[in-house]
Amino acid sequence: MSKNYRILDLIRRSRTPHENHLIDGLVDGRVSRRDFVRHGSLLGLSLPLLGGITTAAGLGGMPSLARAQSASGATMRVACSLPAAAIDPVTIADAGGILVIQQVGEFLCVDGSDLVLKPALAESWKPNDKGTVWTFKLRKGVKFHSGGEMKADDVVATIDRLADPAGSSNALSVFKGVLQKGATKKVDDYTVDFHLDAPNGNFPYMVSSDNYNAIILPAGYKGDYEQSFDGTGPFKLEKYTPKVGASFVRNEEYWGEKALPDRTEFTFFDDIQPQILALQGGQVDIVNQLSGMTGIGLLNDPNVDIIRLKSTTNRQVHMRCDSDPFKDPRVRRAIALSIDRDKVVAGLMKGRASLGNDSPFASAYPSTDTSVPQRKQDIEQAKQLMEAAGAGKGFKVTLTTLRYQEIPAYAQLIQNWVKEIGIELDLNILDEGAYYGEAVFGKSNWLDSVMGITGYGHRGVPNVFLAAPLKSDGTWNAAHFKNTDYDTLADSYIAALDLEAQKATAGKIQKLLLEETPIIFGYFSDYLTATAKGATGVQPSPMGQLFLEKASKA
Repeated sequence: MSKNYRILDLIRRSRTPHENHLIDGLVDGRVSRRDFVRHGSLLGLSLPLLGGITTAAGLGGMPSLARAQSASGATMRVACSLPAAAIDPVTIADAGGILVIQQVGEFLCVDGSDLVLKPALAESWKPNDKGTVWTFKLRKGVKFHSGGEMKADDVVATIDRLADPAGSSNALSVFKGVLQKGATKKVDDYTVDFHLDAPNGNFPYMVSSDNYNAIILPAGYKGDYEQSFDGTGPFKLEKYTPKVGASFVRNEEYWGEKALPDRTEFTFFDDIQPQILALQGGQVDIVNQLSGMTGIGLLNDPNVDIIRLKSTTNRQVHMRCDSDPFKDPRVRRAIALSIDRDKVVAGLMKGRASLGNDSPFASAYPSTDTSVPQRKQDIEQAKQLMEAAGAGKGFKVTLTTLRYQEIPAYAQLIQNWVKEIGIELDLNILDEGAYYGEAVFGKSNWLDSVMGITGYGHRGVPNVFLAAPLKSDGTWNAAHFKNTDYDTLADSYIAALDLEAQKATAGKIQKLLLEETPIIFGYFSDYLTATAKGATGVQPSPMGQLFLEKASKA
């Protein structure tokens, strides 16, 4: 297809400099179509407008969202993990709780499996020229299940609650250093301004489904969420029984297209194997989350379909940079070079993962600099580094981690590989509660161990991964990594509104982290959901959410 410069010029006239720079990158071939759509959605360009631009640029329009009409009236039955704590959108942090609140609650925008942001309770958003203020326009006519209309006061109260350092918000890991309590301002009933601590080019992801705590609640919310399950979503609570399950019914007053299922049922399990058996036995229609290792029995089952999504879920192997034996970065690089990542992906993860290169920049992120060489296993180079660091005779050290999905097996593989460079690795595998402890320095095996493996869930942008576990003041900095050059680069990346500027800074970060290696990012797991044959329209997200409003079954 040829380029239509007349249409492109007409479109450019009403766009901002940042938007026009992105359009120029697409036309000139510096920015791919996929990256253009994803970054354009972040800047607040609508999907129809993005399609019009890609068509005018000679690259074709957006794919059709039309789908075959499915039957309504089904009851969709889901097996999921047991919520680990009381259900409260402000504090929830576990997979079971995240899944349940998302059935009734909604976000300002939704981060799809393609990392493209789509409008939900907000119709549009736009930054100022510096990226320090983001303005969101809210959808009109949206009602909470309790009856009131969702307006700006509700959004302000919700975000202030999540950004309050004096509260117990789990979203402080997202908002710390980004948005303070009191900085979310009502402009009018349907407009909200977010005044940020510093420029932030990826901010809309922080009030999207990417921040699973950020469902919009009534301004008067006082807690005790299990009594109401109030929200704006396509389903309303029917019944919730702690430690057993929950059921929901169609919300007939929903602002959007009505859900197809009459009901949804969620059954809680404390292990994955009973979930698999329930699916194979016909007691449930969906297992929300599998790993390649735990779900191996379903991968070739002819009665089961596997939905596979690329994700940035990762297992971070931290090494304390302030303690022996890991003070010397050559020792840390040696351990990273001992790991056979190809075998991890092909064997442990059954091909359901992509290679990691010891930084948060997964291949799924448009800003990742793919020209940075991939680290591979090199035992000879690892031995040379150990010798140069004065550790040629090896040493003994303990790796502490948690009993979760494939992590213990990954630890055993690392234990075997580092033997080849003279390291005797003892494994201390704990249950989740004992591993995380109070999740503060001095009171957590996770944050205090000299070496450990921690699981991190998917994020649509790398901001949290860049800050919390890696910045000098990071709340999750288990590696105790303190590097002012890194901090400056991370701040620069986070501030950038421009995709090409993000990519340039990402390359510098990737190279610095390969040199320092405070954390090994060996692989990024795919997100797997299993459904019974005949179940259609099931839409999981790599964040652990499950959108069932289009679901049906034969």
